Amino acid sequence: MNGIQLPEEYEPLVPAEELTVRSADGIRLHVEVHGQPGAPTVVLAHGWTCSTAFWAPVIRRLSDRYRVVAYDQRGHGHSEIPPSRARYSTRALAEDLSAVLARTVPAGERAVLAGHSMGGMTIMAAGGRPEVAERTAAAVLISTGPGDLVAELTVLPPSVRSRGLRRFLHRQLLRSRMPLGPVSPVSRAALKYATMGPGSPAGQVEATARIVHACPTAVRANWAAVLDRLNVRAGLARLTAPTAVVVGTDDRLTPPVHAHRMVAELQDPQGLLLLPGVGHMSPLERPDEVAAEIHRMATAHLATAPAGAASAGAASAIAPAGAASASADERTAVA
Repeated sequence: MNGIQLPEEYEPLVPAEELTVRSADGIRLHVEVHGQPGAPTVVLAHGWTCSTAFWAPVIRRLSDRYRVVAYDQRGHGHSEIPPSRARYSTRALAEDLSAVLARTVPAGERAVLAGHSMGGMTIMAAGGRPEVAERTAAAVLISTGPGDLVAELTVLPPSVRSRGLRRFLHRQLLRSRMPLGPVSPVSRAALKYATMGPGSPAGQVEATARIVHACPTAVRANWAAVLDRLNVRAGLARLTAPTAVVVGTDDRLTPPVHAHRMVAELQDPQGLLLLPGVGHMSPLERPDEVAAEIHRMATAHLATAPAGAASAGAASAIAPAGAASASADERTAVA
């Protein structure tokens, strides 16, 4: 249709199990379970305008040794679209995560939570909720931030120097209700510039474009209104689980300034992983390093996976050279 072949690793996976989970307000959430039954559990929460398909390359790297749970945020993917704007809120995100954990992580057991962008904001929004804390062994916050998103966006070029004008224009971009339409060369180029590193190959850009364009316009805009006024710092401060932070050095949507602030405010920071040349879509851009960081936290804070669950090839893919051996305070992944 568009002449760009989607690499196999970005193709959505067929889950071992599919569930429908009802949140506190009755919204139906689509949940997928991949990987090894009985193995330690990893729960993945995707970001704004994405879906479970976003996690495909990371799931491929984790599913040989973990039970991987991924769910569609409300309004996204196969989850129910909220009937009113009142159903879009950080509280709703926290309640959705709570419902997914209650259904997929048995009482008395814990999981590693990994959230990208709005998924990381979801984990922060749920900080301090006892029903979430009791099922959380550790967390990984990926390409995300707790607030001041519009103020820190770097989508506009430096030539737009007026702080007030930058805020206004960034807000207009964020909250646009313009339909994206079919994926096109123009939309690919724009999406790559705004959300990905300059070295991202065509297959990665195509995968990102297909996922983002599939998000309904109203859902995109309604969540953008929540992100515009986002403030989950209180939840971040109450997040007691050991937590690692990941960010790309070229992230224009949640620049590294957010990552440094989160590390400073966490109760139990477990390091900051900087990914050189990577934009906002780090799980798609650098799935090896992201999966390795999730694996590092799971190895440290969960029971080990069943013996023989992972092949030698999967083990080498999940832990790229240098990714897990650097300083626990701040690490830069090898390019």
